Amino acid sequence: MVDTHTPAAPAAPSAQPGQRRPLPLWAALLAAAAAGGTMLVAFPPYGLWWAAPVAVALLALAVHRRRLRAGLGLGFATGLLFFTPLLSWTNLHTGFVPWLLLSVMEALYLGLLGAAGAWLSPLLDRRDLRWNPAGWAWPVAVAALWTGQEWLRSRTPFGGFPWGRIAFSQDTSPLLRLAAAGGAPLVTFAVTLIGALLGYAVLRGAGAGPDPRRAVAPLTAVAAALAVAGLAQLVPHAKPDGKAVYVAVVQGNVPRLGLDFNAQRRAVLDNHVNATIALGDRVKAGTARRPDLVVWPENASDIDPLRNPDAGQLIDRAAAAVGAPILVGAVLYTPETGVENAGLVFNPGRDISDPVQKYVKRHPVPFAETMPLRSIARMVSKEVDRVTDMTAGTRPGVLTVGPATVGDVICFEVAVDDLVRDTVVGGGQLIAVQTNNATFDEAEARQQLAMVRLRAVEHGRDALMASTVGISAFASASGVTSGETQFDTPAVILAELHLSNRRTLATRLGAIPEYVLAGLAVAGLAAATWVRRRRPAVEEES
Repeated sequence: MVDTHTPAAPAAPSAQPGQRRPLPLWAALLAAAAAGGTMLVAFPPYGLWWAAPVAVALLALAVHRRRLRAGLGLGFATGLLFFTPLLSWTNLHTGFVPWLLLSVMEALYLGLLGAAGAWLSPLLDRRDLRWNPAGWAWPVAVAALWTGQEWLRSRTPFGGFPWGRIAFSQDTSPLLRLAAAGGAPLVTFAVTLIGALLGYAVLRGAGAGPDPRRAVAPLTAVAAALAVAGLAQLVPHAKPDGKAVYVAVVQGNVPRLGLDFNAQRRAVLDNHVNATIALGDRVKAGTARRPDLVVWPENASDIDPLRNPDAGQLIDRAAAAVGAPILVGAVLYTPETGVENAGLVFNPGRDISDPVQKYVKRHPVPFAETMPLRSIARMVSKEVDRVTDMTAGTRPGVLTVGPATVGDVICFEVAVDDLVRDTVVGGGQLIAVQTNNATFDEAEARQQLAMVRLRAVEHGRDALMASTVGISAFASASGVTSGETQFDTPAVILAELHLSNRRTLATRLGAIPEYVLAGLAVAGLAAATWVRRRRPAVEEES
């Protein structure tokens, strides 16, 4: 006799006590979208630094116990709603297609982060709410994944694009002090750890039930988040140990903003020359103190002053008038090296045959100062062929400018950890960031100034940002700015800065903290894989 009885299908696994089902899909989408918007307002020009850990918590809640593809999609949504408005300044003069492509590419990294966050879920899920050491590994792994994502995004593709690192949102935060101990990676890790602990508190608290003993884990997580913020205050600001120097920054401005700023190159050069000569007149009249050195911004002389005697003579005239050496941002053209974006030192009274100290930008920006995949990029934007491939320098920007050894970095290089560190290790006693914001807007300039503040704290160096159109400013080794200029306005600012030869812990360690934290991310993913194989997977929903 044939048994025609059909066995009942096994019941779908239900969440055990203390295990939390994923948010409903609509709620997860809402949380992911809110994470992107919340992360945005943490950055300048909004500057609500405390929003960054909230955004981390929201994304952690959105992807928890999701399938990998759902985590990928939710993370991508967060990234798109964060990077698209954050990078809107790239759309001002190049059209919306390059802006959207860049935003999508950057958002993909947060998509990978979302998938990785979903994979970590078993570290937190347990059959009960008793003390669970593995559960406490979850917030550490989440924070390490954020740091690892930034490590990857800062290096790939084409040398990476570090803009939008969480550390760069913390220029007014109490956590900025951590930069002196472990640089930008440690600041990012601390911010995201606080956010992950907040997410942990919500996830464990939501399943706690009426038993008050079950509230211990959420309350402990909140206390741990507060402890991270408190411990950051124990990191001291490095105090420069050298003599004081009086520094002038000249913001000459351009006749009009836009991609054709270099078509106005003689007017731009004249603006910087005339402003410097006017400062010299004030010095002679006794109404201003003579600076020890003067800093002009990137692209202050797009007429090569080493090959065009008229331009070189104008700069020499300005240096003689103010009686101080000038660090000039210039574009150089030679048959041997091609086009270079450089910082040059012009000393007062120099002989025209004297060699000029030079730093050549080592990291030309892909798709702005060099054009990878030019034939393909030409199909995306007609502006492609306006980009001339610049030659990358090979030496750190360590220049003697009057009584100071200056660590010079140019424009977006301030976002790259090792390029700034190299100048300090090479002997830079203060940090100078020469930049040209004429093709962008004030939001981009303020985001860049936030990076300068972090670098000052990271390396215990007074720093400055000299911009063609603004914002120019000084930043102390404790991260406090002064002399901030208005955008698109000519200005000359002066301040007394202190030189330093000390090295902070962050300077000595270099990339070690970042590699350690990236290793923690890999260890977290490996631990989650082990947990998944050791016991049946908990129910996941798309």
